[in-house]
Amino acid sequence: MVVETDLSDAEVDRIFRALADATRRDILRRTTESEASVSALAATYDMSFAAVQKHVTVLADAGLVTKKAQGRERLVCANPAQIARARALLDQYERLWRSRIDRLDDLLAEDAQQ
Repeated sequence: MVVETDLSDAEVDRIFRALADATRRDILRRTTESEASVSALAATYDMSFAAVQKHVTVLADAGLVTKKAQGRERLVCANPAQIARARALLDQYERLWRSRIDRLDDLLAEDAQQ
């Protein structure tokens, strides 16, 4: 079984690099519930506004969130389409490994019967 995706290797790298950080995962979770300004997000973390802004930029570069200007604020909202693409990729990996485990189970069962 080959894992196929419409994502380039660079896109996959950006997505998983973005998701590798707990703060970014939390920002993504929060912005799936409702859009939030970068300043509102920054108020909830024990880090500078600039640090939170960098986290948002990493998520935006991966396509996991979008930013839009509203007056002087930048609103951040999760991008469900890109999240779905990442999930589809993970689902393919899960099917791949489940099929390998199933084949191993079959081989072990055959071996036990002999």
